[in-house]
This record gives sequence, C-alpha cells and structure tokens, in this order.
Amino acid sequence: MEYTHLGKLVFENAKKYGQKVAMQYKDTVSNRWSDITWVELRDKVKQTAYSLIEIGAKENDKIGIFSQNMAEIIEVDLACQAMRITTVPMYATSSTSQIEYIINDAEIEILFVGEQYQYDRAVEALHNSKTLKKIVAIDESIDLKGEDSAITFIDFLKHGEESGSAPGIFEERMSRLSLDDLATLIYTSGTTGEPKGVMLSHANYMQAIKIHDMRLTNVTDKLNSLCFLPLSHVFERAWLYYCLHKGVTVIINLRPQIIQDVMKEVRPNMMCAVPRFWEKVYSGVNEKIETFPGFLQKLTRHAIKVGEKRNLEYKRYDKTVPMLLELKYQFYNKTLFHLLKKVIGLENGVLFPCAGSQLSSDVNIFLHSVGLNIVVGYGLTESTATVACYNPYNKDYDIASVGDIMPEVFVKIGENNEILLKGETITKGYYKKPQANEESFIDGWFRTGDAGKVTPEGRLIMTERIKELFKTSNGKYIAPQQVENKLVIDKYIEQAAIIGDQRKYVSALIVPAYPALKAYAELTKIKYNSMEELLQNEKIIDFLWGRIQQCQKDLATYEQVKKFTLLAHPFTSENGELTLTLKLKRKIINQNYASQIEAMYC
Repeated sequence: MEYTHLGKLVFENAKKYGQKVAMQYKDTVSNRWSDITWVELRDKVKQTAYSLIEIGAKENDKIGIFSQNMAEIIEVDLACQAMRITTVPMYATSSTSQIEYIINDAEIEILFVGEQYQYDRAVEALHNSKTLKKIVAIDESIDLKGEDSAITFIDFLKHGEESGSAPGIFEERMSRLSLDDLATLIYTSGTTGEPKGVMLSHANYMQAIKIHDMRLTNVTDKLNSLCFLPLSHVFERAWLYYCLHKGVTVIINLRPQIIQDVMKEVRPNMMCAVPRFWEKVYSGVNEKIETFPGFLQKLTRHAIKVGEKRNLEYKRYDKTVPMLLELKYQFYNKTLFHLLKKVIGLENGVLFPCAGSQLSSDVNIFLHSVGLNIVVGYGLTESTATVACYNPYNKDYDIASVGDIMPEVFVKIGENNEILLKGETITKGYYKKPQANEESFIDGWFRTGDAGKVTPEGRLIMTERIKELFKTSNGKYIAPQQVENKLVIDKYIEQAAIIGDQRKYVSALIVPAYPALKAYAELTKIKYNSMEELLQNEKIIDFLWGRIQQCQKDLATYEQVKKFTLLAHPFTSENGELTLTLKLKRKIINQNYASQIEAMYC
C-alpha cells in the first residue's frame, strides 16, 4: 500500500493507473455509460477540493451528502477526505425530519443534494436549522425555486476555478493528513431509539482495507464492481473505498429500482447486496422453473442437485470430484447454469459480498449450487463493516456461519452469548453520545447486541439479535428474524413481522407480494374489487397458509406461526415501520397494528 490515508488514495492511484477507467456512470441525458479515468478523477477531486475551500469549508467541518449514488458525491467525498473534512452521508429516501436531526446533531453547514426530492427536503430543513447555510444541488434539472442559500454544482465548481489561494491551502492541508482524522460520521438507522452518529476515522478505514487485502487475495484491478447499495450504508461505502484502493472499476448505479436492468447492461464481476436481493433472485428463479414443462422442470431441479453435490460436498472441501459428477456439472454449467446467470446478468461474476442480515440457508445453498460465489459476511457500522466473512478462495465455508473472523479483528462471547469486538476497525464511539458510549463498551470491548458463538475453526455463527429476542408465555425463546427469513423466500410473501412476546404462540403480520397474488387470483378466477377484499378471501387465506406451513416445516413447533394476518399495505420507512436500511421497527409495528395483533389472540 503506497498511502496511509484515504485522502491520498486517488492521487497515488492516478500515478499508478493513469488513463485506466476508475468509474463509470450513466449520463441521464444521453442514457449512455460514461467513463472517468483515474487522471480525470484526480483532477475532479482536486477541483472539488478547491471549491470547498472557496465556499468556506474548514478543517474538521461536517459536510452532508444527501443523495442517491452519483459520481459527483464520490468526488465530493474524496475531496473532503483530502481536506481533513468529515462527510456525513444520508439516505436518499430520508424524510425532512430525519435529515433535520442529522444536520442539527452533526452541525452541518454545507449540504450536497442529488435530485429534486432531496433538494426540496433540504430546503425545508434549511428553514428550521441553526447551522445549515448552503445547499449544493448536483442534478442540473433541479429547480432551485429562488432559494438564496442554494447553488448548482456547476456554479459550485466555478468557485474553485477562479481561486488563486485554494491550491496553496489544499497542499498545506494535505501535508497534515492524520490517521486520527474523522473520515465519516454515519448515522445508524435507530430501530430502538434516535439515530446515533458512528465516528469512523481514517485509521478505521485503512485497517479495513488492510485486512481485506489479506482475505480477498484474488480481487484485482482487472475486475469491475457495480455500486448498487446506497453509499450511506457502511457496507457499500467501505467496499467502494476497497475497490478504489484495488484499482477496480466502479460502476455507479443511480436508481436501485432498475438494478436488474442495469445488471444485464454492465454484467458485473462483483456487487455488494443484502440478503433480500438474493432472496428475490431465488424466488424469481423458482417461479420461472415452475412454468417449465414437466421434463425441463425435472431436469433443472436435477441440475441444481448436481451443482449442490459437486460444489458443496466436494469443491467446498477441496475434495476430488467423481468423474461422472464433474462431467454432469460441466454440462449443466455450460448450458442451464450459464443461461440462468446470463438472464440475470451475472455470468461474468467473480464474487458477490452479501451482508446486512442473515441469508437463508436455502438461498445460500442454491446460489453456490449454480456457481454464484456468494461471500456471506457479518459486520456493523461500528466495525467499519466486516467482522467475519467467507474465505472465497479456500472454499471451505460453513453455510451455518457468517464466515471466518477477519484477520486482526478480535471476537469474544460475553454475557447472554453477546458478540463482543475489539480491533483497529472498531469505532471510538458515537458522536456527542457519552451515555450511549458508556453502555456500548465493556472493558474496552464493543457490544454488538447480537448473540452468537465462535467455532473451533474461528468461524462466527450468529444466533439472534439480543434486543429482538422475545419469550412466549410458555417460556420459549423466539428469534423473530430467523422465522421471518424462512417466510420471505416464498414468492407470494414480500414482508413478514413475527409477533409473540409474552403470548401463547407465535403469529405473523404478512405483507403479500401483491403482483404475484393478483396473478394467482386471475389464474384461479378469484374475483375481487380491492386488495383488502382479495386478502379476506378464504381461498387466498388457505392458499397462503399452505405456503407458510411449507416455509416453516423445519422450525421447532413452538417457533412456528399459528395464526397470521394479511396486510393490504406494506411496511415502509415513510410510515416509520422500517428503518432506512429496511429493518423492521418492531415497537412501531406493534403499536400501529395493535388491534390486528390482539385479534389473533382472541
């Protein structure tokens, strides 16, 4: 590694890679993919840094970025790192109240926004904030509506072009870069309370890069990676820095809603994703298989079984594959599996990191069976992402685990089987939250709030979220997420919230996959005038009950859902029932659906 600070990364790599493509983005006007070379990225970052200096950004300032993934926000972020300025990313879907809290807590004076939605929310926050002074609007089509405190990104850059003093200030700040500099302030989603700003220093990120170099030995500058998850999520942010560090070409996806189309356009080598993404892939593939004629359906299921046997029983343990099995697999790999991956857009896949919650074993096994190298991992914002992950090149991964503990990350199991962490990737604490810091550390170990165990081989197995664990009135402990993960892999179930704390049995609030259910209703000639009416139909209820029973057949009897209620509207972050990372806010859900929940226990 030729540098010791994120602020130097782009400048050192520009010397190394020159005209090699560093990033690609889709121009929203021409609808064509455009390249940014390393030299161009260096110049853009430097120009952005000059402009930051000219509009008054000082060392240790907190600058907000409220945008979807765009090339410009990466340039702003890298410029801030070089200027000893802390970036504060916010989810592009955040409400006004959510960004107001962060702006006020972090004392943000300058806020970069992506498109009109973010701009409008930012202007509302501006009028209620004591600190926010300037909004920089990136998308050229944003209507500034005459707001005096707002400027376009183009006009922002002109400040740097006209500066005489900025280059000298830039060099002077660069000379004083320190690993102790605060790189980012990332606010947690707040499932149980108000969001907390996780302080991540350059030392944290540089250590994360170091240990990933030790683990991911085959990631090279010949690969590309599709930047899909929001860069306000530590998983994608840390992966972005790592990809840039390795010289990987980063392909920026602007709209998460069209990711499946983008994948088919760019056919990435790598891409971070959360389990829900892969669950939908799994559900979609199985739905497609069900439409095949009998013989082809049987052949496809057989092919998947061949892949499972070969990849999980032999290749995973570096055992010699029997010749007949290998021949069968190679045939299917070049035909059915290749076609399947090509239809998705992943036939050029090398590895796909997956974290954020637990991935269902069924989905995990399926993906490895068809030759998709899913690198399951576990981490938190507070650990600069990865604590453990599969070693993708040793292949000896354990489906029941979240991977081998990363080098130089220390894990021990504390009271109530809580996973405790130490190491140079662990945050020093939460911004301006002394009580939270006191509660979150015990004898220097960070308390994750997750329960688990470490195997003799050094693998981490997660069992449940301690804060989410509940007990039925019969004294049985239930890990709700484990049950929910079983249900949502069904193509007719979009969301599920498990209920049962101090209750006689487990119940569930189910949000069906509405398009799939409508298609089933049409196929079976069920007539209805509204979604509410459809969900009250006895045939639909019986149909979904059968699906639920099939999903949970491997669970213990006391863990299984005994009653359920179908909901005509999904859980959303806008109504407060989901965090911005799409985790359930169980307290809010219990409050909002109190009458439906009570009805399941009458």
